Amino acid sequence: MGQKQQSTADPTAEPKKRRRVGFFNLDSGIEAKDCIKVYLVSSKEEVGSPDSFCINPVDLNSFFDEDGKIYGYQGLKITIWVSSISFHAYADITFESTSDGGKGITDLKAALQRIFAETLVESKVDFLQDFSTGSNLIRSMISSGEILKLKASNGRGTDCNSDLKAAISDVEVVRMVVGKTAAGHLYSRLIPLVLLLVDGSSPIDVSDPSWELYVLIQKKPDQQGEIQCRVLGFSAIYRFYHYPDSSRLRLGQILVLPPYQHKGYGRYLMEVLNDVAVSEDVYDLTVEEPLDYFQHVRTCVDLSHLLVFDPIQHAVSSAVSRLKQGKLSKKIHIPRFMPPPSVIDDVRRSLKINKKQFLKCWEVLIYLGLDPVDKYMEDFVSIISSRVKDDIIGKDSGTNGKRVIEVPSDYDKEMAFVMCRSQVGEASDVQMDENQTNQEEQLRQLVDERVKEIKSIAQKVSGHRV
Repeated sequence: MGQKQQSTADPTAEPKKRRRVGFFNLDSGIEAKDCIKVYLVSSKEEVGSPDSFCINPVDLNSFFDEDGKIYGYQGLKITIWVSSISFHAYADITFESTSDGGKGITDLKAALQRIFAETLVESKVDFLQDFSTGSNLIRSMISSGEILKLKASNGRGTDCNSDLKAAISDVEVVRMVVGKTAAGHLYSRLIPLVLLLVDGSSPIDVSDPSWELYVLIQKKPDQQGEIQCRVLGFSAIYRFYHYPDSSRLRLGQILVLPPYQHKGYGRYLMEVLNDVAVSEDVYDLTVEEPLDYFQHVRTCVDLSHLLVFDPIQHAVSSAVSRLKQGKLSKKIHIPRFMPPPSVIDDVRRSLKINKKQFLKCWEVLIYLGLDPVDKYMEDFVSIISSRVKDDIIGKDSGTNGKRVIEVPSDYDKEMAFVMCRSQVGEASDVQMDENQTNQEEQLRQLVDERVKEIKSIAQKVSGHRV
């Protein structure tokens, strides 16, 4: 058998170079929330102090590229101080090194300016100096505003108002029209905190005079005895025209600065806004997409007024008596226990609580009237379950549901529809999950959450019952 001949190597030929394979280390980035700390400080001594108040932004990542990450830095640390005196900000940025790991190097200055805009100060020296030079800034800005005092309004929970007055006697609310220069200038300084601390918020139009700014101010003397004004929080209200000769107030933004939260200031601000709505006889006061916690506070405030509002007491007693009469949980069709239309109108006209909000309060009022509550809890839960089911799949509960109707359109075929109320018994295109088991589980969870919420609110307001 012949053997395969091997080629004879040329002794004069250069040896072949061995190919080396390298692995590219792709930069995975770092999330903004993991390398940025934001502090709210009221003096230059607090800057860099371990006792400085650290705030927790709702979503820092949204300001950095599409995936919320920072690229190109090793050992990155960003410390931001925000002055509660002037609301200027200064960012201290440190890192070990920079390199392009495949996704570039994030422009940190541009990203931070998306949050802080012109309030971002480049020099730390200027930032520290501002605590002295800007000490009277807030006082000068609000000087043209209208000072609002909390009133003991007719039949509207005067005991609660008295408690608030005693607890926070050194604060006041100043109303300013946003379309004017001073109010717009002040709000522009508050925008970064709105973006950082209010989920899903966007700045209001400071050129629109229909916006009003209600600023919660605390006045305290400094070491020299001069009165200093400190912003504790604010609310932005939009005033709509209501035919024929009235207006509606819509609360668009409300924020109590983190160091002053859970001290009653938010409730105080809500009470003042209610006073404005009643004293100016607007049509009603509504809230734009309230967050759960604020909705909880709002309901507590409204209930403190409803509990001493005589025109609804008979309707509440009647509803409670009907609930106590029988085993509602055994019935096929459970009544809604809705308040009479005249009662809904009385509440709106006198307390400026709109219908949707009053119906939330109405369920708590019925719960408060049950004594002993454990005896009637099963029937009460049945009422809540029936209402939740009506709201989600109205057609299956004998009430009006919703229908989606396609309409011709040459502009956008995907948007060529209208949604309207279905008549009783009419088919609806808005339904729950087709799986019956999932429907029941979803419904049960919603009912449990609502009952838990009602119990929590009832516990808080029961001390104000008269």
